[in-house]
Amino acid sequence: MENRIRELRKENGTTQDELAYAVGVTRQTIISLENGKYNASLQLAYKIARHFGKSIEEIFIFEEE
Repeated sequence: MENRIRELRKENGTTQDELAYAVGVTRQTIISLENGKYNASLQLAYKIARHFGKSIEEIFIFEEE
């Protein structure tokens, strides 16, 4: 699943550490999300969306396989 986390984070001037702290995960989790190596849980996706003031669908791009 692709996402726009890195793009939105840079637009907002937020570091990986700041985002990780805001949503209650480690910086490594944010790195893994941005690199597409980890899929966020629904709860984490919601927290990230709320942090950026967006809907989950605006951040996470779901493509059926």
